[in-house]
Amino acid sequence: MMGFGGFGYGGGYGMGILGWVFQILILIGVVYFVVYLVRSMTRRDNSDHSSRTAKEIAAERYARGEITEEEYRKIRDSL
Repeated sequence: MMGFGGFGYGGGYGMGILGWVFQILILIGVVYFVVYLVRSMTRRDNSDHSSRTAKEIAAERYARGEITEEEYRKIRDSL
């Protein structure tokens, strides 16, 4: 008839230490996951954008239909 704090419901010596260790491991896992999410959401991959030349960017814009052929030729010729 021991209550929640007694030995009958996991409040014994061994379960107390294992419980704390388990809670600390869960907390570490949650913190690691949050840090991972924040880093992945704020990461900027500049390697792709910095390696492209102006001509490649103009060609991509022309291929997507953002600029006309005349604008593309003008950009290409000026570079």
